[in-house]
Amino acid sequence: MDVVVGKNLTKYYKKFKALDSANFEIKEGECFGFLGPNGAGKTTIMGMIYGFITLSEGEIKIFGIKIDEKTLPKLKRRIGVIPQDNNLDPDLNVLENLIVYARYFDISKNEAIRRAKELLKFVKLEEWSKINVRKLSGGMQRKLIFARGLINDPDIIILDEPTTGLDPRSRRQIWDKIEVLKHSGKTLILTTHYMEEAEKLCDRLAIMDKGKILIIDTPQNLSIKFGGNLEHVYLNMTEG
Repeated sequence: MDVVVGKNLTKYYKKFKALDSANFEIKEGECFGFLGPNGAGKTTIMGMIYGFITLSEGEIKIFGIKIDEKTLPKLKRRIGVIPQDNNLDPDLNVLENLIVYARYFDISKNEAIRRAKELLKFVKLEEWSKINVRKLSGGMQRKLIFARGLINDPDIIILDEPTTGLDPRSRRQIWDKIEVLKHSGKTLILTTHYMEEAEKLCDRLAIMDKGKILIIDTPQNLSIKFGGNLEHVYLNMTEG
């Protein structure tokens, strides 16, 4: 079953075409990746799926429902977003950041506290629950953002370059959590420019460059088709 379908997605910023007629289908329970250099259009697609960015042309359907102003609020309740930017509330502690965010989904305070504590345990931050987020390391802040994106128990999880800027140990800790989510049946949509990350986590990949989707296939098939490892394929298909 296709849970996210993008048809002819196009985005103009004045005369600049940031995304050029992108087409893709994302299946239920898979980890689908968008791989490409900075400026390829990956984050633009993610923003369209979640309703942050309006389409110039084309359409997106989630669970068979076309995204528009009427359907978006209900669909958002089934989507979790883990952005690449650190947008935690610096005035709150670790636990409070999760509880306050839960209000956007009309989750009761008691339920929000319960979920928050479970998620902090999941990302191994329970001992830091009362600490102000300013005192967390960069890796810990990424883990908290990761936990926050799961507070509404989403069916679809958007991960926009979730490990950018992390040291190798923190990156692998995030990978481990993504693997757990994969095995729980969640549908994951991931953007990355790390070849190792894409190959390890993604069931299928869309390789992008200059606003276009160049090809969609499994990492293994891409390597076989083009006679090399994923990095070789990527470098030969993009200007990277």
